[in-house]
Amino acid sequence: MCKLFTKKNFFSFAWPWNWIGLLLSFGVGISLYGAMQWSLEYDAAERFRNLARGSQSKVMAGINTYTAVLRGAASFFHSVDTVTGDNFQRYVQGLDLRRNFPAIVSIDFAEHVPADRQARVKRHGRHRAVHGTTGHRRAPVKRRAALRAADVIALIEPMAELKARIGTNIAARPEEEQALADSRDSGALSASVQPGGGARWPEMALRLPVYRPARALNTVEERRAAYAGSVGIRFRMDQLVLQAVQEIPVRNVRMTLRDMGQRDDRTMPASSTDGMLLFDNAAPDKVAPADGAEFSYVLPIDFHGHTWHARFTVPTESLYSRFDAFLPWLALVAGFAVNMLTYALFHALLSSRLRAIDMAKTMTRELRESRANLQLSHLKLRRLAAHAEQIKEEERKRIAREIHDDLGQNLLALRIEVGWLTARTGPRQRRLHERASCILAQIDHTIKSVRQMINNLRPAVLDLGLGAAVEWQIAQFRQRSGIVCEFIESGDQHAIDDACAIAYFRILQESLSNILRHAHASLVRVELRQQDGVLSMSISDNGVGLQAHNRNQPGSFGLVGIEERIGLLDGVFSISGKRHSGTTIHVSVPLGREAPGSTGAAEARCQNRVS
Repeated sequence: MCKLFTKKNFFSFAWPWNWIGLLLSFGVGISLYGAMQWSLEYDAAERFRNLARGSQSKVMAGINTYTAVLRGAASFFHSVDTVTGDNFQRYVQGLDLRRNFPAIVSIDFAEHVPADRQARVKRHGRHRAVHGTTGHRRAPVKRRAALRAADVIALIEPMAELKARIGTNIAARPEEEQALADSRDSGALSASVQPGGGARWPEMALRLPVYRPARALNTVEERRAAYAGSVGIRFRMDQLVLQAVQEIPVRNVRMTLRDMGQRDDRTMPASSTDGMLLFDNAAPDKVAPADGAEFSYVLPIDFHGHTWHARFTVPTESLYSRFDAFLPWLALVAGFAVNMLTYALFHALLSSRLRAIDMAKTMTRELRESRANLQLSHLKLRRLAAHAEQIKEEERKRIAREIHDDLGQNLLALRIEVGWLTARTGPRQRRLHERASCILAQIDHTIKSVRQMINNLRPAVLDLGLGAAVEWQIAQFRQRSGIVCEFIESGDQHAIDDACAIAYFRILQESLSNILRHAHASLVRVELRQQDGVLSMSISDNGVGLQAHNRNQPGSFGLVGIEERIGLLDGVFSISGKRHSGTTIHVSVPLGREAPGSTGAAEARCQNRVS
């Protein structure tokens, strides 16, 4: 009996149950080994895909950031009446490209020079810019313009490094000329790939058209007539993409970026290995893994009409730790030894996945909280601005009341005393009587000035309603200027709060003041209307029309101030006018809204999101 349990007989073919148990345990271990191997590969692939999508998002965010810089530069040209080399240089220096946008190589403005002006530009070396750029030497149009319209670089920063590009015709090649023409006709952004200028990888170029100010841009013909040139930026692809790749917490990740052509290009290659190579972070002498096992993931990136394919590749072993490489064998041993260890192993994997899901939910919740906090900050800033405006109006009202109660009463008492003195003096005291009369006249003039100061601070007629205040202001304007001023009022203004009435009154004051100073008008029409819960006011004149140089004059309230007042009331502001056709300002505010600065409901919603 003891001979049956010797080592030799225990593993012999004569002992079938041992073989059945051995094969069953081995089968369970092999199954667990295969399952574990597949699970590791799946988790690694998913993790790598998420990392690749994160890099894709960072590249797209960088493209959007540099596009915003370009739009900001275009807005600078549209918002400034006269662009000089100095203020353009100050604008670019204010961006601090090296610190904030390190991938940007240059920001330039290319002026559109028709063929008939090129000879004059070459002869004089300086010409009048169509957009108002002055104060800097203009290089003549370089060769290859050849009796065609040219787009010549007139401004470029940093000037010290790129001065040689001044005067370069960026529309020398037919495809570049066509791209600029399409952008000019549509007003849309154009993108292209430029030589790297000594860099390892090409540079990306983005351009936006710039039109002459105060021109209609509704049709293609109008945009062509108003076209002044284009503003563009160039940025290095390697600096834009390399940072996104370096932030991937995995070794030996290779990223290749290829331009597959425009979205509507039917000849766009289907394979992600075709197209123009834009970026490849792999070293030239880098070789593929010996076993050829690697993960590869291709993601599209939209670059303003161009489709890029970002291919992410990583060796399989880079996604595995040393412990991961032994996990399948550990599962094999555990399954062979005891099934409970296999269950525990799967339970650990399930727990890790649940923790990953919880981490993703936590990150999503933190992102939502950050967004809610940002909205709450915006609401608080808006409430602060409204509160400051309210405090200013209350301070004006207080000062006017103190002047009326204190200085006004003192001047009235002084007038009574001087009047008594004037009445007491007569022909026997002629010189004293004359002096007293002069003092009395001076006191009357001072009282009139004090009353004017009180009215300027806050007219008492505002207490009678907005309609009465508007009618009084129009009468004062008509008396002061001699200009015919019509007032049309419709609807009942009984539901207008004090903040809205003050805002409308100040807007009317500023508008009438601008008309008197700039419009040279002979007729002004003011219309105050309340209909369907909306209070609107229109101020129109028949003057010289809207002039760009009349905006934001020193000492004036300005169109920006009017727009800010209406914005605090959640209203709408618009201004229209043409040269020699007058100007019309229209403002409207919904009644029954939440009071300015009382953003409690919106703030409560944001706080609920945070909590």
